[in-house]
Amino acid sequence: MTSKRSLVRRGAAVAAAGTAALVLAACGGSGDDPAGHDGHTSTSASATASASASQGRHNAADVAFAQGMIPHHRQAVEMAELAPDRARSTEVKRLAADIKKAQDPEIRTLSGWLASWGEEVPAEGAVDHSVHGAGGMMTAEDMEKLEKASGAAFDTAFMEMMIEHHEGAVAMAKTEQADGSHAPAKEMAGRIISSQTAEIEKMNELLGRG
Repeated sequence: MTSKRSLVRRGAAVAAAGTAALVLAACGGSGDDPAGHDGHTSTSASATASASASQGRHNAADVAFAQGMIPHHRQAVEMAELAPDRARSTEVKRLAADIKKAQDPEIRTLSGWLASWGEEVPAEGAVDHSVHGAGGMMTAEDMEKLEKASGAAFDTAFMEMMIEHHEGAVAMAKTEQADGSHAPAKEMAGRIISSQTAEIEKMNELLGRG
């Protein structure tokens, strides 16, 4: 009898141990099971990749391009807005309207990129007029001269200044194409190079330089 009781107790103990092992295994599977972790990691990686894809990869050159082109475009738009009341040439008025139409939306797009990257968006009016020729930017004196001009004098001054301004933008865009990594920014740079080079040629033709 003693032997039988001992065997029964031993069997019960083994059964209990087996049950405990199964419970522990089940718990381990929910937290430490490789498949479970892989599933979680894969989901996180997919979410990260998706977020990254929506923003697009960018580098310092992309940031510099956006931060430099925003005030550059703003000044071009400021110059273009003077044309309707001051220009004599219909061609100059049309050219100014095209410049404003193209560059206003690009300013918004560039600002959106910087905001999504957590970078500073140049403030309105943040145009550095101090150095003539820096990126083709006009000085305060240049802008004052343009504002005071009218008729044929305005047409000539506008085109001469805008050619220089466009040349600065084209140079900035070429730098972005060479050094940037954000695909949409490089595509915009390509459009700027194409459209503004064509406008430079048109203005040179109108000035009799073609």
